[in-house]
Amino acid sequence: MTADCPRSPRYPSPTPPATDDQVSAYRRALGIPEIVDLHTHFMPYRVLRKVWDYFDTASDRLGFPWPIHYRTAEEDRVARLRAMDVGRWTALVYPHKADMAEWLTDWALEFAARHPDCVPGGTFYPEPDADTQVERALGRGARIFKAHLQVGSYDPRDPRLDPVWGRLAEARTPVVCHCGHGPETGEATGVGPITEVLRRHPDLVLVVAHLGMPDYTAFLDLAERHPSLMFDTTMVFTDFTERIAPFPPRERARLAELGERIVLGTDFPNIPYSYAHQLSALHRLDLGEDWLRGVLYENGTRLLDQAEAAALRPTPVPSRAGSTGGAGSTGDAGDTGGTDGAGTTGGTGRTGSNGGTEMSGTRTDGRGGGR
Repeated sequence: MTADCPRSPRYPSPTPPATDDQVSAYRRALGIPEIVDLHTHFMPYRVLRKVWDYFDTASDRLGFPWPIHYRTAEEDRVARLRAMDVGRWTALVYPHKADMAEWLTDWALEFAARHPDCVPGGTFYPEPDADTQVERALGRGARIFKAHLQVGSYDPRDPRLDPVWGRLAEARTPVVCHCGHGPETGEATGVGPITEVLRRHPDLVLVVAHLGMPDYTAFLDLAERHPSLMFDTTMVFTDFTERIAPFPPRERARLAELGERIVLGTDFPNIPYSYAHQLSALHRLDLGEDWLRGVLYENGTRLLDQAEAAALRPTPVPSRAGSTGGAGSTGDAGDTGGTDGAGTTGGTGRTGSNGGTEMSGTRTDGRGGGR
């Protein structure tokens, strides 16, 4: 993918793509070098199979079918994204019970090492060592996390997660959080619980998945009180979602006002329509080409670059004062993500400034393997 892509005279005005084969031309017409999608899923096959089983039985629980559009082999799905010029994408994983988060994170980081255009990511669950797991993942180069309150059936206010939210806020690492009620209400979904988390951690870069579907207005209100809150577009505005959770037309102006805080998300491959349809649904909002360029490329790029810059920022070491003033020196992340540099007086070392690790012989940094 080229680093710069001026508008081509062959495409004087973007035409919304009707098929996936037209997505690349649409990208070129908008004059962006690539598409950045922060809500795509790649998972271990046995986990993905259970996710697909869930959607295969959607009619029984939800009252409408949910056919998976991209039920293909993993490498075919990767190739499909690349063919559409999706230059940066994610392998969002999420646990539904304890003792899953760490190995899912390991899998996601190893997957990103094999696919340099995948943003290294991780997940977490309210368990005693959740903060340690997240710290280790950050040390190994994780630059995005996924929290799924509905599937995980946990409360984001769980005390075991407080240090996790705090550390991710400090690291400026985005958390794509499914905290809305759609498609099913969870034990702690909705705007209330996550609002309390943001009150405690106002710098947390929380990306509300699906624009908070179906409680769009409540989450848009929340964004006005929390400047670090962002949204992804996953499934919103599509024909499928407009039938079950339509976006209020009166709120369209707020999408324009919050344009710099909206990033592209699609839920690929677990969607019941084509990737092109999500882009066409955004296009028909008629919010302008600048808005589309921001959502499809600029905002996501800025978010990931911000996380990488925070990871590369040196950790200040307090001056030593007497026998108890020492703090751990800065350590480098080891090949397995461990941190060195514990201070001689008991201070804790932080992850090295490179923010990466060696996995499967491939260097991984915050831009997904040194891309």
